[in-house]
Amino acid sequence: MPDTANAGLAARDQAGLTAALSSDTAGRAAARWPARRRRNRSWYRLISPLVVVGLWQAASSTGILPASKLVSPASIAHTAYTLVVTNSPTYGTLQESLLLSCGRWAVGFAIGIVVAVLLAVVTGLSRIGEAAADPILQALRSVPLLGLIPLFIVWFGIGELPKVLFVMLSALFPMYLNTFAGIRGVDSKLGELGHVLGLRREEMIRHIVLPGALPQALTGLQLSVVASMLALVVGEQINASSGLGFMITQASSSSTTA
Repeated sequence: MPDTANAGLAARDQAGLTAALSSDTAGRAAARWPARRRRNRSWYRLISPLVVVGLWQAASSTGILPASKLVSPASIAHTAYTLVVTNSPTYGTLQESLLLSCGRWAVGFAIGIVVAVLLAVVTGLSRIGEAAADPILQALRSVPLLGLIPLFIVWFGIGELPKVLFVMLSALFPMYLNTFAGIRGVDSKLGELGHVLGLRREEMIRHIVLPGALPQALTGLQLSVVASMLALVVGEQINASSGLGFMITQASSSSTTA
């Protein structure tokens, strides 16, 4: 009898373990299924751009969209290949201009992001810092950056510095505003929890404030990338002898649309 009872208990335990494993496996499969569906649907985002390019090419091929107004995608691709393999005496090759522009953008963007994060931390965590720096930054943000280009030329000349500063300011303000909002939006209960755990101020910033502000900061980073790239091209169109903006200026002077 004892052996029979032990055997029954062992069988029940084995059955329970099997059921638990099956339930865990089913749970994992159910959790993976939405993620797999999202990955499979990610390519759907390519449909609308491809449709637009196809309609654009069709309109150009049938003459609805004349080349004097906007050339076809095929012509743009051919021109891009020509710029890559041809060394122009005016602006060199496309890849050389792209590297020059990327270098200017990287320096200005990196400086702008670092300065923006530091200012956001100071103003977001300190009422004194907010009172001292935030009004100035908000006032500067309202100034049109395009209007600063002539001043930058007067103040800094026509070298690399004004273009780098233009990119830096374009990257600074979106990053600052979003990071500041993210810091101020951190749940106060997390701060209370940090105090209960005995975290020091720098540990609170490193483990609670900055991770809590990260989603907003990433949004600001995305906006800063777009704004700084646009600012770079505009700055190179007005004040440069090389780069993508300079190439666009040369093309517009000869009424070239591709």
